[in-house]
Amino acid sequence: MSRTQYNPFLLAADNPAKLLSLLQSDPSLASAQDAHGYSLMHAAASYNHLDLLRALVNDFHVDVNLKDEDGETALFVAETLDCAKILVEELHADIRIRGDEGKAAREKIEEEDDFPQIAIYLRIKELEGSDLPVDSTGLQPTDGTHVPPPLPEGVLVDIGSMVQEEELGEVADPDFQRRIEELAARDNFQGEDSQQALRDLITEAVRGEVDQARDVRQRTS
Repeated sequence: MSRTQYNPFLLAADNPAKLLSLLQSDPSLASAQDAHGYSLMHAAASYNHLDLLRALVNDFHVDVNLKDEDGETALFVAETLDCAKILVEELHADIRIRGDEGKAAREKIEEEDDFPQIAIYLRIKELEGSDLPVDSTGLQPTDGTHVPPPLPEGVLVDIGSMVQEEELGEVADPDFQRRIEELAARDNFQGEDSQQALRDLITEAVRGEVDQARDVRQRTS
């Protein structure tokens, strides 16, 4: 097989097994990008071909943070939670990278509102990776590091107080909001116990338990 016989980008979408065979015969194609910087990494993530993602990084040594013409990596186009987890936890994609619009993957996914569970998951990873000291507002200094505050979108905390914006997005039903408010009202909100409780609450949302509870209420009302 040769590149003239098969378009590697189409194979990445439709036939990852054949693409892997092609890459075995011509490994240089693994890092190929089209005129817009679109890569096999982006295609594999977008079409949720997880074994192809692993092979590109682990076997063909493609940079997991390879960027397209908009400065965006494969993480920006992930459409399933499994894909995001593999990129971040197995392949060590950098969740802090910002595209040319100035947004990190979590912010862009959150803004587009198509895959809220991925946005929540990335928020959790931001929280887990946050080891910078907090300032008097309870937020972390940016100073070029671009680490966002460790809270769901729309919730701002000032040590023991909370300001709720007009909308909290897909993941915040009234019960979810109430539980966040209770955490934010704690005197030791920035302490490890309260931060772990916040992690657990957001993890619960990722697993769909909040949405399931909402469905039960709707059926019984």
